[in-house]
Amino acid sequence: MTVGLRSGRQLRLAGHGYEAIIASVGASLRMLTFEGRDLVVPFDADEVRPGYRGATLAPWPNRIVDGRYRFGGAVHQLPLTEPGRGQALHGLLAWVEFSDRLILDDRVVLAAVIEPQSGYPFRIEVEVEYRLDADGLRQTVTAHNIGADAAPWGTGPHPYLVAGPSTGSGTQRGDSAPPVDDWTLLLPASEVLAVTPDRLSPVAVEPVAEHPEWDFRAARRIGDVFIDHAFTGLARTDGVAEVRLTNDAGIGVAITFDERCPWVQVHTADNPGLDGIHRIGLAVEPMTCPPDAFNSGTDLVTLAPGSEHAANWRIRAV
Repeated sequence: MTVGLRSGRQLRLAGHGYEAIIASVGASLRMLTFEGRDLVVPFDADEVRPGYRGATLAPWPNRIVDGRYRFGGAVHQLPLTEPGRGQALHGLLAWVEFSDRLILDDRVVLAAVIEPQSGYPFRIEVEVEYRLDADGLRQTVTAHNIGADAAPWGTGPHPYLVAGPSTGSGTQRGDSAPPVDDWTLLLPASEVLAVTPDRLSPVAVEPVAEHPEWDFRAARRIGDVFIDHAFTGLARTDGVAEVRLTNDAGIGVAITFDERCPWVQVHTADNPGLDGIHRIGLAVEPMTCPPDAFNSGTDLVTLAPGSEHAANWRIRAV
């Protein structure tokens, strides 16, 4: 464990060919490898975490439009943490230092409290557990309402998945294509949440059959398509959905999640002009609720005083 680094304390898990490093700021997944190959886009221990890469998102994932919502008969205004789009983005814990609750070789539990504040006057204790086993890395986020009032709640992770090097079209073009373009995506979602092009504000849930560029129910290469959308209508096996990302050799990574996450956000990490980070990984973010759920109420969890809610997901090598 290292102290004093910009991303916080470094908590290492290892076993079954996997190695994970959790950074205490944002309870962030800083690195995950299997037999030495990256499964997520990593970042350095002593750098400010790039955006939300690997962060735990709570008490809401994605965006709240205009940062404004009504709950419990009152209107609340959150800080606009995505000022370019005028939205409140990815909750209140991304830059919070989590404390240690349990540290083992294959399991860590971290905790933080969301204190009542402007825009979110509720007190929620959040536990984040990471556990390694032969089936990969499982993350569980548990919310405990330790306040006096019911509170709106949602959560999800923000890993950028990595399939590994490709021998496909990028190589043929002299490695000019971003890595994401050459990877194959399997996304078993029949519906997509259409958004406005400027602010990515939700519009309507529509069949992916009407948007073939976002239909990955049959695995296919991503190519140059732009994705920054939430998907639902997920096909599941024994209650579990799997999103899979592979390279030409069929090697890659998968993330799985159960019905407690009926949504998944997928983003191709588009950063035009920034060659070092443009489309270098595919963000795949299981979510307990869709963007702007604090306003729509869709799949929004209401935490009564004294109650708790847990959700989990797993990343594994394929």
